[in-house]
Amino acid sequence: MDTGHAVRRIGVLTSGGDAPGMNAAIRAVVRKGVFHGLEVFGIQHGYAGLIRGEMARMDLNSVADIIQRGGTKLFTARSEEFKTPAGRAKAIEQLQKVGIEGLVVIGGDGSFRGAQELSHHGVRTVGIPGTIDNDIPGTDYTIGFDTAVNTVIDAIDKIRDTATSHERTYVIEVMGRNAGDIAMISGLAGGAESILIPESHFDMELVLEKLRRGLERGKRHSIILVAEGVGKGMKIGERIRQETGWEVRVTVLGHLQRGGSPTVFDRVLASRMGAYAVDLLRTGKNNVVIGLQGKKLVALGVDEALSMKREFDMPLYELAGILSI
Repeated sequence: MDTGHAVRRIGVLTSGGDAPGMNAAIRAVVRKGVFHGLEVFGIQHGYAGLIRGEMARMDLNSVADIIQRGGTKLFTARSEEFKTPAGRAKAIEQLQKVGIEGLVVIGGDGSFRGAQELSHHGVRTVGIPGTIDNDIPGTDYTIGFDTAVNTVIDAIDKIRDTATSHERTYVIEVMGRNAGDIAMISGLAGGAESILIPESHFDMELVLEKLRRGLERGKRHSIILVAEGVGKGMKIGERIRQETGWEVRVTVLGHLQRGGSPTVFDRVLASRMGAYAVDLLRTGKNNVVIGLQGKKLVALGVDEALSMKREFDMPLYELAGILSI
């Protein structure tokens, strides 16, 4: 959607769960903005900080030495107050007080809905998908996903060393909310014997049968990867132990997956998306989110993006099952 005059002053915030690469995106927004003569303000603590007026002008030096850092320089938070009309009115008042005409929001679908609300009140908004879950429709990858799966792979490789040494079955629970992308990609790359995801019903008897077949051919260790959207790894591990009598260990990777220095892929993706967000605001776009489709960046209307069905790569998941026989 195109609107009005060119922006002169823009803001950037991060919202929801942190993801490696958010700092790279912030850096790109600030430096691309400065390159084009814009004033760029960083808003701390997401929408909660916006309501409180926690914002300051950023320059080239303020984003130096952050491209390699995980987390977010601007901090992040969730805000129940922003979900109310009164809270949003406070946020809009703060933006008007500083004269911010455009806002770049780095986060997930909830963050985009917040940006959409602001766009209805005259603030131009562009959303950048930043979440390790890779669960945003309209984009092949979200910022942070590649780093997260590499973190999981590193953990799988280390756990497999111990599993081999002690001849045990290990259950590893990974993040992803209601999406199985982290489990599927890291399970395929890590050679997991079974991958349990919310997008596909699993039969526990088949999981146990695969373990038994492996045992019969001399296999003494196994890795079972469980997406958090399926259930608790502890419960699945206990069921395997009860059904088989084998020694089972469970590892919940948890927030370890959110941290760490972003991979090259995430740094480049975040840099491209941050710069593109500035271009979109400069050309009058509003109420859009950025996606990566193939090698190309695209701008989708928020309504369109959030109404799209998220595509899960089922053939790739099936391949993982075939290769783990």
